Amino acid sequence: MMGRLETQENLFYQFRIADHVPQDHLLRRIDWLLDFDAIRHELADLYRHTGRPSVDPELMLRMLLVGYLYGIRSERRLVEEVHLNLAYRWFCKLGLEGRVRDRSTFSKNRHGRFADGDIMRSLFESVVEKCVGFGFVGGADAAIDGSAIKADANMDRKDAPQEIEKLWSGKEQVQRPVAEYLAKLADTDETAPPGPKKKPPKYLSETDPEAAWSLKDGPGRFSYETNYLIDTDHGIIMDVEATPARLSQEIIATKTMLERSAKQHDFQPDRIAADGSYGTGSFLAWLLKRNVTPHIPVLDRKHQTNGKYDISHFQCDAERYSFTCLEGHEMPLRRIKKADRIKSYFASKETCGACPIRKACTDAPFRTVTRHMDEDARQTVRDLKHTWQNDESRRRRKKVEMLFAHLKRHLGLRGLKGAKEEFLLAATAQNLKRLAKMVPS
Repeated sequence: MMGRLETQENLFYQFRIADHVPQDHLLRRIDWLLDFDAIRHELADLYRHTGRPSVDPELMLRMLLVGYLYGIRSERRLVEEVHLNLAYRWFCKLGLEGRVRDRSTFSKNRHGRFADGDIMRSLFESVVEKCVGFGFVGGADAAIDGSAIKADANMDRKDAPQEIEKLWSGKEQVQRPVAEYLAKLADTDETAPPGPKKKPPKYLSETDPEAAWSLKDGPGRFSYETNYLIDTDHGIIMDVEATPARLSQEIIATKTMLERSAKQHDFQPDRIAADGSYGTGSFLAWLLKRNVTPHIPVLDRKHQTNGKYDISHFQCDAERYSFTCLEGHEMPLRRIKKADRIKSYFASKETCGACPIRKACTDAPFRTVTRHMDEDARQTVRDLKHTWQNDESRRRRKKVEMLFAHLKRHLGLRGLKGAKEEFLLAATAQNLKRLAKMVPS
C-alpha cells in the first residue's frame, strides 16, 4: 500500500534557528568577525526616541551586507529572502518571530536616516581595522585603480547643462539626486575662490546630474567611478572613494585615499602600482615627495612630433635654464605655463630660419621645446621601469582588477551619495569574504 505524505501541525515546537545554520556557513564566520560595538555610538544617533519604534540601523546594515554577500541587488527581493531564509534571519538577529519591514519602509529608512551620516564609512573602517589586527595588511606594497560603473540614468534624457537647468526650473519638484546636486552647486558658488572656472561638461543627465558622461568603456553612458586602494599582500581593500567617471578625478581620489588611510590605519606604503592614467608628472612628484616609489608607466608624449626631432635630440642645461639644439644654438627659457606645469624653450626666428636642418626639426617659424616642471620625477620613474621590483608590483596590481570584476554589472546607482554607499558596502563585503577565508576557524 502506497503511503501518503501528510502535514502534522503541532501546537508547540522546540526549534532553535542556530541549530539549523551549519558551523562552517559563511554568515557564521562573518558574524564572528563583525564588530558593531566599534560603531555603536554612531548607530545610537540614528534611533528615534519618540513616536513609533524605528527600523533598527544594525538590522538594516546586516540586511544590506546579506545583499552584497549573496548578490541580491533588489531591495524587494532582499526583504523577501531575509524573511524566508533561516540563515539570513539568524545573521540579522531576527529569530523566528522577528518582523522584516516591507520594502518601502526599508528603502525610506535606508535613503533617509543613513543619507546624512557616514555610517557606511564607519562600518568599512571597522572591518579594515580587523584586517590590520589579524596581520593581513603588509603595509609596504599597494595598488590603485578605478572602474567605471554604469549609473541608473536614461541616456536619452541628456542635454547641455544650460538646457537641463532650464528644464529643472520649470518643475515644481525635482528628484532627490537633482536636489542634492543643486544644493551642492549653490554651496560651491558661494565658497568658490576667485579665478578661472572648470569647463562645464558636454552633457548633463536630467535625472542624475552628478554622473559623468563617459566613453571609457566604449559607447557613451553616464557612469560613476569606484576607486580602490588595496594592500597587495592579501588583496585587502584599504580605502574606497566614489567619484563621477572622469579621468581627472582618479588622481584626486587617490590622494584622498592615501591621506585618509594613513590617518585612519597608519597605512603608508613604500611602493604603489597603477596603470598609465596615473602617470602624470605632478602626481609622480607628489608620491616621491612622500617617499613612495611609483611603479607607474609615465604618461609620456615626448615622441609625438610627427616625425620631427623629439626632445631627446636637444641637450638640457638646467643651470642655465636652456636647451642646445643639434646645430649648437642655445634655446633659452621663454615661457612658463603654471596651469599646465610646462616650460617652453626656443631660439629666435632668425636663428631657426637660417638653420640647414630646419625641415627635419620643425615646420614652424622656430622650434619650441617644452619641458615638464616635474620632469626630474618623471625620469626617476622611467628609470624604475626595468627593475624587478617594478615587475613584481605590476604583477600584484592584477588583484585590484579582480576585485572590480563582479562590480561591472548594473548596480542601480543614483546620485553620488548613492554611489558612495554602494561602493563602500561592496568593498566591506569583499573584505569580509577575504577575511573569513584567511582567519582560522
